[in-house]
Amino acid sequence: MAGTPLARAEQFIWLTARVLEQRRFAYHFLGAAAEPVEAALTAYLNEDGGYGHALEPDLRGPASQPLHTAHALRVLDSIGRCGGLRAERICRYLTNVATRDGALPVIHPSQRGYPTAPFIPIVSDPPSELLATGPVVGLLHRNQVWHAWLFRATDFCWAAVEGLQKSHPYEIQAAVAFLDGVPDRSRAEEAADRLGRLVREQRLVVLDPGRSDAYPVATGYAPGEYHYPHDYARVPGSLARRWFTDEEMDRSLDHLAREQQEDGGWPVRWRQWAPSTALEWRPVVTVEALRTLRAHGRVLR
Repeated sequence: MAGTPLARAEQFIWLTARVLEQRRFAYHFLGAAAEPVEAALTAYLNEDGGYGHALEPDLRGPASQPLHTAHALRVLDSIGRCGGLRAERICRYLTNVATRDGALPVIHPSQRGYPTAPFIPIVSDPPSELLATGPVVGLLHRNQVWHAWLFRATDFCWAAVEGLQKSHPYEIQAAVAFLDGVPDRSRAEEAADRLGRLVREQRLVVLDPGRSDAYPVATGYAPGEYHYPHDYARVPGSLARRWFTDEEMDRSLDHLAREQQEDGGWPVRWRQWAPSTALEWRPVVTVEALRTLRAHGRVLR
């Protein structure tokens, strides 16, 4: 398929994506309005204020889930609509599904009975997880949302982030999302500096994409499920950007650009378990790859 990276991606989006990702692409890259994105997202909203209906493709079925709701918040944040009654309604849902210490589980037991990725366990009394809580809390703080639930959830995130000793890439990403949004910037910078050293010491980032197979893959991850500097520092203003030299970041972004496939889309690196999930995830990953490249000043046209 001829054309620029953006033109090729556009054809891929129109060919394969859900309405939500089509409208997100149009908003971010074609100058379309935010209202159609929000309208498409509303189709996933439930009466309890949470989101379901496979918004996060690895969780099927209608039940509201923290992961779906975090996904919805990221979409709203990206179009400047993460506030007001929307945020208040979401916080009420999060309060209702929070664990005893005020944090969020990855999966609420209401998912039981619906198709779910085999690598996401469903338990009756799910534990609090930084993986689920950190991105939500950081995003709400960044949008200056205040709610009673946030106080305990923020305390949980601080304790979890500052207590990390041995971790894995997705948990580090969740920690970065929290630190990038939390109001106490000096404390966040100190915690981020420590995490950056941990990431390098535990080899949780591939610094030379040409030698990816020389780096370990985290336990339980799919073969080849590596993480690169751009996976942690998705925007130049992220605290994680300080972890990497300009040369390391350039190599990472070059690798991301090269990952665009012949059909115009980007691949999904984590384990795929059903044809529908792979089909739905690739447009999501493609929109985020384009946003990351553009945020770092890469020319897409």
